[in-house]
Amino acid sequence: MAMYLTQSLHRAVQCHPQRTATIFGTRQRSYAEHADRVARLAAALQSLGVARGDRVGMLGLNSDRYLEFFYGSWWAGAAVNPVNIRWSAAEIAYSLDDCDTRILLVDEQFKGLVADLRSRSKSLQTLIYTGDGAVPEGMLDYEALLAAAEPAPEAGASGSDLAAVMYTGGTTGFPKGVMLSHDNLCANALAFLGAGMAQGEGRALLIAPMFHIAAASVMIGHATAGGSFVIAPMFTPLGTLQAVAQYRIQLLLLVPTMIQLTVDHPEAGDHDLSSVTRLGYGGSVISEAVLQRAMKRFSNAGFMQVYGMTELSPCATLLGADEHLPQTGKPGLLRSAGRACLTTEVRIVDGEGREVPRGTVGEVAVRGANVMLGYWNKPEQTAAVLRQGWMHTGDGGRMDEDGYLYIVDRMKDMIVTGGENVYSAEVENALAQHPAVAASAVIGIPSEQWGEAVHAVVVLKPGAATTAQVTSEALMAHCHGLIANYKCPRSVEFRDALPVTGTGKVQKTELRKPYWEGRTRAVN
Repeated sequence: MAMYLTQSLHRAVQCHPQRTATIFGTRQRSYAEHADRVARLAAALQSLGVARGDRVGMLGLNSDRYLEFFYGSWWAGAAVNPVNIRWSAAEIAYSLDDCDTRILLVDEQFKGLVADLRSRSKSLQTLIYTGDGAVPEGMLDYEALLAAAEPAPEAGASGSDLAAVMYTGGTTGFPKGVMLSHDNLCANALAFLGAGMAQGEGRALLIAPMFHIAAASVMIGHATAGGSFVIAPMFTPLGTLQAVAQYRIQLLLLVPTMIQLTVDHPEAGDHDLSSVTRLGYGGSVISEAVLQRAMKRFSNAGFMQVYGMTELSPCATLLGADEHLPQTGKPGLLRSAGRACLTTEVRIVDGEGREVPRGTVGEVAVRGANVMLGYWNKPEQTAAVLRQGWMHTGDGGRMDEDGYLYIVDRMKDMIVTGGENVYSAEVENALAQHPAVAASAVIGIPSEQWGEAVHAVVVLKPGAATTAQVTSEALMAHCHGLIANYKCPRSVEFRDALPVTGTGKVQKTELRKPYWEGRTRAVN
């Protein structure tokens, strides 16, 4: 029988119905209560016209209702579209329309965007308010919908059925909807469990944004083990410290930037962090100095690094807790991305897709049940990365004789900043809309805080510098009106011309060279 994401909920209700499922502020619910609400939400969605395979979106901070949104949508046979809360209204509307998301759940924090989204989106029809305040005009009340509904029988979506459309940056200036199936996400959960990341009676802290695939993978993996969730609305360093100490958290997942901010917080030493037994991290490279400080602060935790991407649901390789210890006898292992996860096969290949000898740099390719179905309504972009059953990641790497993967460069035009992917084309597209910009090239440069920072090299139109006050600040402000803040340039440099090849292609390697010179790898 095909795998299905709601299996863990059925098992939890059967085996331990009174175990705590969620803690959010003053609200605490058992698995029996959680499952009842999930089934009622599924019924409410179906009464609003949601059919099997339809997309349901949510725009909100982390909450217990966000968890219900995932499982209620799957119970109804639908697919989730978790909206990136850092996006502009234009980007959100694009993602809703791109995959025809007609129902959107919105919390208190983002209700102010509703009017703008209504005016921009052609697909959006029904909005459900998930906050605790007064229900805004024109929106439905989440709690009232659940109270009026009878628990629905499960729709039975499974296997290759669509479970999620999760948007990531686009090479053409528009986000791509990554289509993930029940099998994809369940395979990742098995890898999660196989690595020892979850404990059935343990508590996981969901503090990384739940719209992101990393948080979703923890959610699904820990739910499969039948564990409990403590949910925080959003990440803050102090909030992380307080939640770990107060709720005796066992499992924590953070991106390197979050780890650094948490362990370097002036009050870090005032909180008892001894309960944490597993601390997963990924999304970008972490410096060994930060990692050593974190391992000292979370002294009882086994650290586990995950390398992957949304298209892989997301895990490809893992560096386990034992491999973080000095007695491994393998120098430099902390700079590795680990070895293939339980459900994946990883190769380093050349331009023809042939595996290269160990130690040779090539492109990282991944095969397994976790590999996406494809990009929503983008067959050409799907065909470009899915070839002969392998997902070609666009990352340059090498593999040693023991199967450890080392990422050394990025073959695709992408920047990873604070754990978020930024495609240069998106930023260049925004810059091109400024009347003074003739051309631009966007690259990633090293950043101690963010791993990589977005840097723009700009050529102005003739006379633009003299006819208008075109400054770095003005161009950055211009971008803020069009794309998410994390995608906007943090620095701008002006040039008379961009370096190009004989065929007119911009030589970004030349632009990147001064910033990465003297480093062992060209990514951070």
